[in-house]
This record gives sequence, C-alpha cells and structure tokens, in this order.
Amino acid sequence: MDSDNKNQEIPEMSLGKKYSSKLPEIPETSDKTKKDMEKVKKELEKLKNFIVKKYSFIQAIGILPPMSIKLFIDEEEVPKETEKYVHMYVIVPEEKFKEAPKIKQEIVKQIESLKQKIWLQVKTPIDVWENCLDSKFEIASAIGMSFPLYDKGILGALRVAEVHKSLVLQKFEKYVVSYVIGGSLVRGEAVKTSDVDVFIVINDTDVKRMPRLELKERLRSIIYQYVAEASALAGVKNKLEPQVYLLTDFWESVKDAHPVIFTFIRDGIPLYDRGTFMPWKALLKMGKLKPSPEAIDIFMSMGDKTVKRAKMALLDIVIHDIYWGISTPSQALLMLYGLPPPAPKHLVAEMRKVFVDKEKILEKKYINILEKVVGIYKDYEHEKIKDIKGAEVDKLIKDTEDYLKRLKELREQIEKRTSEKTIEQIYADIFSILKGMLKSKTQSAMIEEFDNSLVKKGKMSPQDLRILKAIVIARADFKKGKLNVHKVDDARKSASILINDLIEYNQRYDLENNKEKK
Repeated sequence: MDSDNKNQEIPEMSLGKKYSSKLPEIPETSDKTKKDMEKVKKELEKLKNFIVKKYSFIQAIGILPPMSIKLFIDEEEVPKETEKYVHMYVIVPEEKFKEAPKIKQEIVKQIESLKQKIWLQVKTPIDVWENCLDSKFEIASAIGMSFPLYDKGILGALRVAEVHKSLVLQKFEKYVVSYVIGGSLVRGEAVKTSDVDVFIVINDTDVKRMPRLELKERLRSIIYQYVAEASALAGVKNKLEPQVYLLTDFWESVKDAHPVIFTFIRDGIPLYDRGTFMPWKALLKMGKLKPSPEAIDIFMSMGDKTVKRAKMALLDIVIHDIYWGISTPSQALLMLYGLPPPAPKHLVAEMRKVFVDKEKILEKKYINILEKVVGIYKDYEHEKIKDIKGAEVDKLIKDTEDYLKRLKELREQIEKRTSEKTIEQIYADIFSILKGMLKSKTQSAMIEEFDNSLVKKGKMSPQDLRILKAIVIARADFKKGKLNVHKVDDARKSASILINDLIEYNQRYDLENNKEKK
C-alpha cells in the first residue's frame, strides 16, 4: 500500500468552493450508514492489498464517483442494475492487455468472498485515452476524479489536469478551444512526481477590444496562476506545465509543418475540445497535413545552420575558454615569480626563458602546449583559421588539463623558493642589525641579551621580543617543511615591525651619544 494514498479524502469532497460548486450536495448520513461505509472502506482496503500483492504491475486502483456511474451505464459499459454498486476501476499496463480478462476473473472471485456489491472494470491507459478521443470527456474526467485506493501516478496526473481544466474553463470557457495533455502521462511513464504537460489553445479570431498578444498574455497569466491552486485542490505532487498557444499561431505552425506541433497533435489527448484539435489529429493520421515546399526548405536549412553553429561553438571553446584559461594562469605565475605580466605575444617566450632555460623547473612539453594554443589564437585573429575539428578540441582540452595541473605544481615550487628567500632574508636582516647593537655573537645569546638589556629595561617592547622569537621559530619550521606561504607572509609583516623598532632605537641611541660628545 502507498502511504501517500492511505489518508486521502474522496476527491469530490476536497476541491474547494470553485470546483465543488458543480457537484451535487451530499445529504447527511445516519449512524447506520456511517458504520456501513466504514465496513465497505475496510473491505476495499483488503481488496486493494490483495490486488497489489498479486499483481505488482497494477498502475492504479480507483473508486469512481457515485454521481458518474450513470455515464458508464449510458455508454453500456456496465449493467444498469449496478448503479448503486461501488464501482472499482483498475488500470493495468498496456502490455498486460491480453491478461486483463484473467486478472478480472481472479479479482471478481475475491470480491465474491467479501460479499460486497462491487462492480469491477479492468482497463489499460489506452482505454482511458480512447474515451477522450471519442469526445467522452465526462467519462475521462470521472476516472481522473476517482478516489485513488492505489496510484503509481496516472490518476494523480490526470486528476490535477482535470481540476486545472475545470478552473480554466470556469473562468473563460469561450476563449478555450482545446485543452490537451501530452508527455509522460500519455506515454504511460507517469509517476507520482512527474510533470504533467498540458497544451491550451486560445481562440483569438474574434478579439476586438485588445491586441491578440495582449489577450494571450492575460489568459496565460491567469492559466499559470491556477497551476498552484489546481495542485493544492487535487492533493498531488505532480507539477503542471501548461503551454498556451493562440489559435492563429497554432494554425500557422500546422501549415508550416513545425515538428514540435506535429508531435503534439500526434501524441496529444484532448480533455476538452470544441471541434478543433480532433480534426487536426484525424487529418494528420490520414496523411492530409503535409508541409509546404517552403517549410521543407526552412527545416532542411536548419541542419546546415546547426553544423555551422556547432563548428563555431568548437572554435569558440578554443579561442575564448581554452586560450584564456591557459594564458591567464601563466601570466599569474610570472607575476608570482616577480615579473610584470607580459603581453600575450611574448607569453610563450617569457615562460620558456624563465622557467625552462633559467630556473629549469618546467618541462619543454608544457611550453609546447602553451605555444600551440597561443598559435591557434593568433591564426584566428589573422583569419587563417575558421573552424576546428572536434577531435582536435578534445586533444587541446586534455593537454590544457595536464598543463594547468603542472602549473599548480609549479606554483608550489615557486612559492617554496620565494618563501625560502623571504624567511632567510628576514632572519639575516634582523640579526645583522642585532649584531651591531649587542655584544653577543650566537643566536641564543643575542636573544637573551636583547631581553635583558633592552626589553626588561624598557628600551624595546615585549612585542619586539615575541616577534624575534617567532622569526627564529618560523625559520626552523620552514626548514622542516612545516611552514606554508601564508605563514611566511605573516612572518614578513611581523618582521617589518621589529626592524622599524630596531632602526628607531638605533637612531635614538646615536642621537643621545652625539649630544653627550658635544
């Protein structure tokens, strides 16, 4: 059993004022009637469990609305004496069509054991759509509005479409000529969360008070507003996806044999039609809807245009995505190395000169990749190249991935070298100044004398001592490989504070000595 269906209300009782106003009032029931209804409900639950367990492929089980039974009787689908029976509608997949009589026979045996007045119909989705194609829209509506004992998606999707259709027709029926469903619902692929594709054709041939496009936008706005309301009233998760067409535009598309419209006419099922959609469908089936020579020319030319666009798209990938994706990081590494970013035409030469010839930390094959991409870009600028093959683009993308991966490694190498130079320069500068100030010779002795002679006597701040010790630790950590570029940069910033304080102290010291000599 599907938990989503377990506590659903009977559809006719949960559609709100707009929709339920069309339904007959249901008189209050007595206590005995309520007990009988509860008993029937429990028996139906047992029956549903039996059906689903025995036939797991069942798509839906619904109880038809009592007020709709007469429709089926009038169509001679069920005997008149069953008018007061509970009418169960079971939908099986189309591929199980031949098994339907046997399935019905097995379920009827189970019904007889329950001793309940239940009339059973076992149908396929095609049977439901045939009602619509025969303009028996009320019967299809009754099936969609049945109480879902079990549903894999078809009843919920049909139900939300029926509610939306009723809301739309109630608002402006005179403008709607066709309300058609299509997509996964018609293909038999609907699930509980499937989108429900509906197509609404609006008659704009007799519009006098406003432009046709304004009419379309106004009606479309209202139609879309009803989407959320229909989903809420139907109590399903399926999302409606309506598309609105003006009748004149639709007819132009039919005459031009637009493939999308032809597919829509071929596969669509009308839930409402005022003699517009079904004739088109019949004419298409008879082969009477044929494209004009002009339409054939247009659609044939689209193939050539597509090939041209595809070639341009491939070239665009190389010229804009690959070129800039490979040249900009290359310029960034030259900047990291300490050089200004070169012009694109000098990029290859500069990368080769610095990282291959001078530093010897980059392999020549990566320069070849860069050179090839830059070369294609130059050829494009000089109009020497106008298209590129897909296989070549694939190769360039693969080479670009390898190149960028190598650049990341190169960045780490450059940062390590730069950091090493930075930390050693910081250390050398600080202790060079200290040697000129203090008598001690070793590092530890200088730090101790700095603390005793300068910090504790108030000539330098405790912060200066902390920075000095931190620089020594940072240098040691770097040699152990524990220091990253960010920490080195922090050490550089701190060292600048200490160096400024040391220079300032030396200036004060020299000034005082000069005064004493005078």
